[in-house]
Amino acid sequence: MLSHTDLHPGIQFIFEGQPWEVVEASMMKTAQRRPVIQSKIRNLIDGRVQEKNFQQGDVFDEADLEKREIKYLYTTKEQYFFCNPKNPSERFSFTEAQIGTQAKFLRPNELVVGIVFEEKIITFKLPIKVTLKVKETAPGLKGDRAQAGTKEATLESGAVIQVPLFVEEGDVIEVNTDSGEYVKRV
Repeated sequence: MLSHTDLHPGIQFIFEGQPWEVVEASMMKTAQRRPVIQSKIRNLIDGRVQEKNFQQGDVFDEADLEKREIKYLYTTKEQYFFCNPKNPSERFSFTEAQIGTQAKFLRPNELVVGIVFEEKIITFKLPIKVTLKVKETAPGLKGDRAQAGTKEATLESGAVIQVPLFVEEGDVIEVNTDSGEYVKRV
């Protein structure tokens, strides 16, 4: 059992019969009142995010989630198709709303970790850092270096992120999938 003070970012719990993950949480205490946890939580089944306040005395069951390796296949009409790597005929899909922002870092035939709840794969997690090839970017100009400059780059997955001026087309870079930011050139 989890109490309201156990709700920290990354904690997965059962709320209203469905698995949720804490995205943000902060304690708020006003004069002569009990502490309240202000949180932003994400439903792991349908991907919706909502803000919720939890009071003292609120208790939750920990989400019993299993992890299983799955393989990303392709995207069509905002549907992302995956399969079991050991049995490619076992296919399933997620909508863009279910997946969220991590969808833009997926490459075909990439293995990711699927999250299983009650014997059904409900979502997946990408590694925190992935390596992707820069498909298209403008050249960095010498005069642009008065301060630490950045420019837009399109990656092989289709994501557009800000990169330093020295990154060129064809470079392989490491990207943080949580923040969507450039980490380093590989």
